[in-house]
Amino acid sequence: MAQPESVINLLKIALAEDLGEDGDITTSAIFGADDTGEALIRCKQTGVLSGITLAAPLFKLVDTYLASHISSASASLPTTTVETYCVDGEIVEPGKAVCRVKGSVRSILAGERTILNLIQRLSGIATLTSAMVRELSSGGGNTRLLDTRKTSPGMRTLEKAAVRHGGGVNHRVGLYDMILIKDTHVRRAGGITAALTKALAWRGGNATPRIEVEVQSIEEFVQALQLKPDRIMLDNMSPKEIEICVDERDASGLNVELEASGNITLGVLSAIAATNVDYISCGAITHSAPALDFHLAMIS
Repeated sequence: MAQPESVINLLKIALAEDLGEDGDITTSAIFGADDTGEALIRCKQTGVLSGITLAAPLFKLVDTYLASHISSASASLPTTTVETYCVDGEIVEPGKAVCRVKGSVRSILAGERTILNLIQRLSGIATLTSAMVRELSSGGGNTRLLDTRKTSPGMRTLEKAAVRHGGGVNHRVGLYDMILIKDTHVRRAGGITAALTKALAWRGGNATPRIEVEVQSIEEFVQALQLKPDRIMLDNMSPKEIEICVDERDASGLNVELEASGNITLGVLSAIAATNVDYISCGAITHSAPALDFHLAMIS
């Protein structure tokens, strides 16, 4: 699968960080440029895989990097190939081989830590997302799990893909593709009504970009609902308060989506989903997901 330029650039930066100008000097001291081998990347925990499509482009970049930075390897470095056994979004078990890497020993070991770091990070996000989605689904409702912009700098594209692999739904990608009026905007603008009225006027009669406004209380919710934004975020409200807002929205007959947010953990999902709110957004699935453990082992 072809990766966007932003992802390729991220891989280059990650490799440069690890290899510097001289590459993996430990491996270079022990193995020649023409030494070849094979390795398997295996999962050590049960979880949801994400990031496996990065393996092939990463090792291609490793080959290019070593050929251009290490003159002794430039003419004879074998091509490294990757055979994947799993797909992103697949549940993996301990001991499961997710891919085989074959080629230059120097390339395999030079790229080992970078690819493991990426797969572990992204699979951790997919796994935590999946656990939360399962918890939501167990209640039988239609509430969907959203991510946020609380992502690692430079890795948003990959981390939001990991959320999708875990069954979650992406919120806005950045500041440019949706108007989201937060409490900081509200305070500076002079209130919910003032901020939302200006945003709606700026959009004019267009349907896009979509407009969402964050509210902190039922009183603010009522003010926002009257102006009919596309979505209202119910920030740090109790399940009872969320239920009141959902009932108020339903009684109004307005097609306004509702999103619950703020301190969302696995333990509170059921109670919030029981309110029939449309979405629950959770920053923890990207900023606090524990890594899923993988390792690379040479087999020849």
